[in-house]
Amino acid sequence: MFGNYLIGLREGLEASLVVCILIAYLVKTGRRDALKPIWTGIAVAIVLALGFGFALEFGSQELTFEAQEALGGSLSIIAVGLVTWMVFWMRRTARHLKSELHGRLDAALQMGTAALVATAFLAVGREGLETALFVWASVRASNDGTQGPLIGVLLGILTAIVLGYLFYRGTVRINLAKFFTWTGAMLVIVAAGVLAYGVHDLQEADFLPGLTNKAFDISETIPPDSWYGTLLKGVLNFQPDPTILQVVVWVLYLVPTLAFFLAPSRSGRSGTKSPAPVREEA
Repeated sequence: MFGNYLIGLREGLEASLVVCILIAYLVKTGRRDALKPIWTGIAVAIVLALGFGFALEFGSQELTFEAQEALGGSLSIIAVGLVTWMVFWMRRTARHLKSELHGRLDAALQMGTAALVATAFLAVGREGLETALFVWASVRASNDGTQGPLIGVLLGILTAIVLGYLFYRGTVRINLAKFFTWTGAMLVIVAAGVLAYGVHDLQEADFLPGLTNKAFDISETIPPDSWYGTLLKGVLNFQPDPTILQVVVWVLYLVPTLAFFLAPSRSGRSGTKSPAPVREEA
């Protein structure tokens, strides 16, 4: 459940920051008349993301078992690719996010209402679609027959909304550089588990070989239905009896990705200041 909570918190907070920046800029520049088109674009983006999530969940139920596993495995791998790109992108561009959004908003203000709606939709929609896909893949990977994974995601998103409001009001300050670094690293670990689960799905669909070649089996030591087995699965998507291919893919993804992500950036080595607290960002 914690892993899913982290996904909801991280992805939701990115979207909340985007909304805060857009709204704060319009308020500070005296363009409150443009708030309605912005909220319209945000609402459309949220509806699209929810629709995409529902399509993934209920559309796949009409498929055969092999087709479900093939679809689930393929989308899990795509989701891992997207979330990996996202954490690296945010790490690289967080300091420029405010000026980039302001530039887009200035251009949209000159073009009219439709452009404002489109600007808000594109800014939030990308985050929404990425979130829907990765949440679906992660919930599917950690599903234990309960509503825990989905509840974790919803709690994370609700926390992000509350934090976004508090950031906007100036009640809470946070070091964005440290926040996105640590949550990004944890998200990479979660993504590694989703990737391994996606590989297992493709093995069950006979797209990949080695389904019966187990790397190890510690089910007796860590029973999947025990509290600690459930905890490990919820946090790390841990599987007590993975295949050799799952372990190989997990290691090949996690080790280099985490090493590159945590390596000092060029800006950090050159002495560039880290991003300001969120109050200044918004």
